[in-house]
Amino acid sequence: MSGDKNPSSFTIGNTAQEKGLDYVPECYVVSPSKSSSSGTEKARIPTIDMSRLRMNGNKRSIAIEELGEACRHRGFFQVVNHGISQSILDEALAMALGFFDLPSEEKLKFKSNDVYNPVRYGTSLKDGADKVQFWRVFLKHYAHPLDAWIDSWPHNPPQYREKMGKYCAQVRNLALELMGMIIESLSLRISPNRLTPKMDRGMQIMAVNCYPPCPKPEMALGLPPHSDYTCLTIILQSSTGLEILDTDDGNWKMVPELHGALQVHIGDHFEVMSNGVYKSVVHRATLNSEKTRISIASLHSLGMDDKMETANELIDEQNPKRYKESSFRDFLDFLANNDIADGKHFIDTLKI
Repeated sequence: MSGDKNPSSFTIGNTAQEKGLDYVPECYVVSPSKSSSSGTEKARIPTIDMSRLRMNGNKRSIAIEELGEACRHRGFFQVVNHGISQSILDEALAMALGFFDLPSEEKLKFKSNDVYNPVRYGTSLKDGADKVQFWRVFLKHYAHPLDAWIDSWPHNPPQYREKMGKYCAQVRNLALELMGMIIESLSLRISPNRLTPKMDRGMQIMAVNCYPPCPKPEMALGLPPHSDYTCLTIILQSSTGLEILDTDDGNWKMVPELHGALQVHIGDHFEVMSNGVYKSVVHRATLNSEKTRISIASLHSLGMDDKMETANELIDEQNPKRYKESSFRDFLDFLANNDIADGKHFIDTLKI
């Protein structure tokens, strides 16, 4: 038991969550103030109907206003009628679960603690280096351009590349569509040769997360509170477990299940671009003792070294510039040198 105090005792392939331990080791225990509760209230999440955003005229204008309000007030919403078939969603989740069900030696082929590695399998946040360990196993891989990266993905399960690739392509199209509409909701007339092409050639990273059953889910977390560095993150999850911080009352709220819906986070880079009009949402992953939860996050940002900066249209004497510009590489540098479990957030390093 003495090794339970030392996070380095639980390295990739030997972690509590991978081995299915029937107790929670000390290095996984979070303070009561940070732990989850089975009685967590459900969040009131705006539902955005993509079919209305694809209309013309007044109906579309109203839908754009509703989208802007969701970004302004919550930084989080769910989308329905998004156009990705239920079979594609189900197959992506099945491929993810299939990968995590593989023998350890197959998964460990992708083992890496290097945050700059474009394909890596790991645990917690930074395996063995975290002061507090998190009950999570993950596979991360770059996904755009798809043909440049797909051959480096796992070839097991046998249809992983085909079925996950199909989902990646379709969710990226949805993300680009939504990002354009979010810019529109800010009433920005951004020059076509400025931001839109940067988004078109931007990064897409898939964070395929597995949260195995935890014997005492109230004692640990799957992921600590954080915001995403992205412009936009789209989440596909197999069951509930995602919680967001309600800025109105400071309480954690569970994102309710809505079959077929996708969850959308505003990320740090859209907070920067909007000069704080739209806020990146702080969220965390909670656990349960009953079943494995799969969450597939599609993270969308500008290119590796493309800098996101505040739109000039949103800067004036009453609203001075509030953020420094930054790139995805800047975020990776931050991640490599900081422990987000300590409460350090990338967005805070950008505030002027």
